[in-house]
Amino acid sequence: MKRNIVIATVAAAALIGGGTATAFATGGDDDSAASKSTVQLKDHDRDDQDGRDDDRDDDRGDHSDDRDDAAENTAEAKAAKVTAADAIKAALAHTSGTAVSAELDDEDGGLVWDVDVLKGSTWHNVEVDPGTGKVLGSWVDKADSDDAAEDAADAARVNSALKGASVSAADAAKAGADKGTVTSVDLDDDGTATAWNVETTGAKGAESEYNVDLKTGKVTADRTDAQDHDDHDGQDDD
Repeated sequence: MKRNIVIATVAAAALIGGGTATAFATGGDDDSAASKSTVQLKDHDRDDQDGRDDDRDDDRGDHSDDRDDAAENTAEAKAAKVTAADAIKAALAHTSGTAVSAELDDEDGGLVWDVDVLKGSTWHNVEVDPGTGKVLGSWVDKADSDDAAEDAADAARVNSALKGASVSAADAAKAGADKGTVTSVDLDDDGTATAWNVETTGAKGAESEYNVDLKTGKVTADRTDAQDHDDHDGQDDD
């Protein structure tokens, strides 16, 4: 249910003394977001090696890509000093409402926690610095007329799913932390939502998914995700 908010016009406040900027999205493209993350990822690839890397990848198949993905996952997980739960806490302290998702995201080499907050039927996107825990900026999703009905339906479905829930997104993130470094928390909206979906990265970069029950907080492995991987493996073998 992670929402991709596209920014059209941004009204940013000056960042004085560690303050925050607030912007408003209306649905176009604009990269003039708020303040820059303190966590910048290093690009180890060199242009003059790209051709050789492509040749090696062709020779080795998908194994090289898997290793690169694992290394990238590990680097991002280690770089984030602020946990998913703390990022959600910071986002809610800045923008009141209900946290619906949080994702560790790479934006132009800068790592951010991207937190979606729902207040009534209004969607807010809040970016939190994974190095300091400070809010970098926030946006209100002002959908155009074509998307307004869909956004309203999403909001109604989320509010209905979370009605009576005793486990918040932050609670789910804390529960999933026992399984690895949490990189994403999202409301499982496959049908009638009954659980939070939590993604983790292990010490060697392996990604896993878990479901955290909305009412009991019980953590179980996401068997659907495992089955999807098995299906894709079978297709590759064919």
